[in-house]
Amino acid sequence: MATKYDGFRDYVLDQLADLRGLTSRAMFGGYGLSYRSAFFGIIHKGRLYFKVTSTTVTLYKEQGMKPFRPNAKQTLKTYYEVPVDIIEDAEQLTHWAEQAAKP
Repeated sequence: MATKYDGFRDYVLDQLADLRGLTSRAMFGGYGLSYRSAFFGIIHKGRLYFKVTSTTVTLYKEQGMKPFRPNAKQTLKTYYEVPVDIIEDAEQLTHWAEQAAKP
């Protein structure tokens, strides 16, 4: 089975290259991200979402980010969209990913 090309996914994975052992697999019509056996991220329709905690969710809300809505009837409030300026900064994105992957 051929895998479809997803430039955004490839860009995110390149930005997170310092996370040795990061894996990506197709799921939810997008991709799931895992690091050190922790599922922490979702790439869906050209957007990146990270798992949040009661402590980290404030960072996302302060930047106007919203929770993951895979469809009109479902909202996953434990995953929030990552701001574009964070995605474009590999060092910051790696830090946010490490926070999202903490147990």
